Amino acid sequence: MATTGNIGVTSENIFPVIKKFLYSDHEIFLREIVSNAIDATRKLKTLASVGEFKGELGDLTIRIKTDGDKLIISDRGIGMTAEEIDRYINQIAFSSAEEFLEKYRNDTAAIIGHFGLGFYSAFMVSRKVEIITKSYREGAVAMKWSCEGSPAYELSETEKDDRGTDIILTVDDENREFLEKAKITSLLSKYCRFLPVPIAFGKEQEWKEGKYVDTDKDHIVNETQPAWVRKPADLKDEDYRAFYSGLYPATDEPLFWIHLNVDYPFNLTGILYFPTIKNNLDLHRNKIQLYCNQVFVTDSVADIVPEFLTLLHGVIDSPDIPLNVSRSYLQSDGNVKKISTHITKKVADRLEEIFKNDRPQFESKWDSLKLFIQYGMLSDEKFYERAAKFVLLKDADNKYFTLDEYCKLVKDNQTDREGTTVYLYTTSVNDQYSYIRTARDKGYSVLVMNGQLDVHAISQLEQKLEKTRFVRVDSDTVDNLIRKSDSGDAKLNDDQKTALREIFNSQMPALENTEFSVSFESLGEQANPVVLTQSEYMRRMREMSAMQGGMSFYGEMPDSYSLVLNADHRLVKKVLSGSQKACGEKLTPILAEIKGWEARQTDLREQQSKKKPEEITEAEKEDMTQTDGHLNELRAQRNAVWTEYATDNSIVGQLIDLALLSNGLLKGEALSRFLMRSVKLIK
Repeated sequence: MATTGNIGVTSENIFPVIKKFLYSDHEIFLREIVSNAIDATRKLKTLASVGEFKGELGDLTIRIKTDGDKLIISDRGIGMTAEEIDRYINQIAFSSAEEFLEKYRNDTAAIIGHFGLGFYSAFMVSRKVEIITKSYREGAVAMKWSCEGSPAYELSETEKDDRGTDIILTVDDENREFLEKAKITSLLSKYCRFLPVPIAFGKEQEWKEGKYVDTDKDHIVNETQPAWVRKPADLKDEDYRAFYSGLYPATDEPLFWIHLNVDYPFNLTGILYFPTIKNNLDLHRNKIQLYCNQVFVTDSVADIVPEFLTLLHGVIDSPDIPLNVSRSYLQSDGNVKKISTHITKKVADRLEEIFKNDRPQFESKWDSLKLFIQYGMLSDEKFYERAAKFVLLKDADNKYFTLDEYCKLVKDNQTDREGTTVYLYTTSVNDQYSYIRTARDKGYSVLVMNGQLDVHAISQLEQKLEKTRFVRVDSDTVDNLIRKSDSGDAKLNDDQKTALREIFNSQMPALENTEFSVSFESLGEQANPVVLTQSEYMRRMREMSAMQGGMSFYGEMPDSYSLVLNADHRLVKKVLSGSQKACGEKLTPILAEIKGWEARQTDLREQQSKKKPEEITEAEKEDMTQTDGHLNELRAQRNAVWTEYATDNSIVGQLIDLALLSNGLLKGEALSRFLMRSVKLIK
């Protein structure tokens, strides 16, 4: 038979939970107690505004002080009667704020509390909590409530001259740090800095007779009218900058800002700043502070703004953001998504507005905006659609172009034979200067793509832009970067290519995790004799692997470079002719033997190709093995002759070092040898 009933929750069970688990940090207790004092004060102001309180409001400052092992928070708000203490204090999780909001929904200012649990956070740091309170109601009797963290409490009449409430915390031995002036000041600055009622802690000080002494003036710790709650029309640029520098001391001035002020379909205020971001995304995250009715909640706002917007700085304040019961973090609901979408739209609107109305200013700050905008385009498709109108490309002459402008600029001259427009770029104007100059000589434009996210942005643009390819300017010879027709083959026969390949390969340096190969092209007599290039695909994959999980195997692969020899250049021809003269006598018999054994190898392979693997006899296999061995020995002898020639030939070493130098690969002892050799060659 089914039965029904109510789950019983006793204060014996709930107190340990509150004390240990309700709040993520014990320090939150001060925020909660002060927030209650703020609510009590604002309730009184609401009652005065509707005529239910006709007395003088007077000084409404909330005061905080210490006295031995006691921390005291006092307000001059509405206070409580005995009945109200029984209703709102003795009944856990019964919120007076909710009841008040319902009654005065159209008149009340923002009330902070909702859950009725904040007061009990005091027991996390206290062995005893006392309330001395007197209601604003005429003829009210002052009451004293005390509890030592157990279900038992005492409630009695007492004396109190004025309305309002004093919360007296007798701090336990484990939490005596919360009695220290520096600690209290730090917590008030963190959680109560912008609360809407003045909060006094201690006195202002002045320098007198060689030391700081207290004055009679209260030290107000909070700014009751921070910039974000004021009307934009009442603020000047210097006000926005001053607010920013107060939030983030010792930082560069912000580039731009957005003042948020939304009242439908949700309430949202705040100011978001675009900081100066040169590089390193992680240094700039989690700088947006989330407030609820001017009470600090968290600086982890990834759930309420898209990931790329966490690079912004500033403040967001909304009573409609769903918080957990301890007001320590967000809970997900429909409003969060709406607010996130709205903020993204406002950011895009602001950037587009600045771009359209003051492009010179936008361009002057582009290097600091670039990382943020790229991050947004990569992570948010809707933001990409908006940003595609104002994202800029910068060329090696420091000129800026929109995507459409740059396409029109290069389309005619930088379209290859396949109809693909090729965007050349450099990651370092200085390091790749010679490649840039060669490209410019062909009439090509070169972009500067040296940012943290550029390699990812390039891949995205290649997908988004029709028939467009990005190629780093040093990834191939200039004619191959934008191949407009079949290039002429190098005018060298196979033997000459083999000779040059071995001569130059023998002198290439052994660099860690780096591989070199030698290739040939006819680049013209006036072009450089050698060009060192790096595969665009492999280099890009390595760069992406450094930032993106799942691609680590690319990062483990060696850097691969190609040393391109210009077969038309007199120095390459000189090396080749010199090798023929210097090595001819030694090489002639070796080369003749190689040709004989290569012919035999070809015959054996042809014979064996006509048989199934199981039909090849052991003798035939042995014959092939011996032939391969003879050939390897002869080639080693041949290569040794070329290596000896290359080692003694200063031109070979000089050409290789020049190619390495142009790519920043010539360092240390090798660079020193290059300099010494250069001096000798000049002589």
